[in-house]
Amino acid sequence: HVQLVESGGGSVQAGGSLTLSCVASGSTWYTRYCMGWFRQAPGKERERVGHISRDGITTYADAVKGRFTIALDNAKNTMSLQMNSLKPEDTAMYYCVVRDGVCSTVQRDYNYWGQGTQVTVS
Repeated sequence: HVQLVESGGGSVQAGGSLTLSCVASGSTWYTRYCMGWFRQAPGKERERVGHISRDGITTYADAVKGRFTIALDNAKNTMSLQMNSLKPEDTAMYYCVVRDGVCSTVQRDYNYWGQGTQVTVS
């Protein structure tokens, strides 16, 4: 079993930056896995932000491409989400996820989810 703990959320003005972190702990790490971020704004469906493979290959949703960067520290089992040029529409609860397998854009494919960290852009 894997536990995920997010941190770094908060309130920021439009145009500002925030960095979220996700620390994974628990069972022996999988040989092949994918970590990522999803977000959910009030009254909206949860949507994918992006993900990163164990090899460091990243993909992003069009809404955040060029503004958000996902990085992975395998030694520390930590993933980060650097968010720049934030917009009010980025306001959401951000969730860290892990999948035992290749990366997927489908949220139900992710085995483990963190509790979420709130990001508010005004």
